Amino acid sequence: MYQELFSGVGVDPQEAIDAVFDEESADPVILRNVPFYSMCEHHLLPFFGSASLAYVPNGRIAGISKLSRALDLACRRPQVQERLTGQVADAIFSALEPQGVVVELSAEHLCMAMRGVQKPGIRMVTTAVRGDFADGRWDRDSLLNLMRGEA
Repeated sequence: MYQELFSGVGVDPQEAIDAVFDEESADPVILRNVPFYSMCEHHLLPFFGSASLAYVPNGRIAGISKLSRALDLACRRPQVQERLTGQVADAIFSALEPQGVVVELSAEHLCMAMRGVQKPGIRMVTTAVRGDFADGRWDRDSLLNLMRGEA
């Protein structure tokens, strides 16, 4: 069981993004509600939730399942949510060299629900943004709104 749960130790999540295609598109690519499970490195208890992943291509796109696989690889190690969010954003940014990437994770941590303050149902939200959105077409807020289905 632990071999499966921690199979991402020593593996670069970017390796999962191995189907990359040349495509002249500058329209955002967004995956919403991608479930994930990971293990808190401080308490060795699970945290789980959903991810939204978005990028604005710069001549290269990935097979969409590859983005989900990069998330899964990064989850399969003792982890903290803040680092996990950045690792997934970095993997997408490095593999595709897009104009920009936004990753948002929303998760419940059993270390908070089962022990300590014992507050089940609380979700922590972390966001990582990579790239340059300074051209005005896609800024951080507009991508976050698209990811949340608010645009």
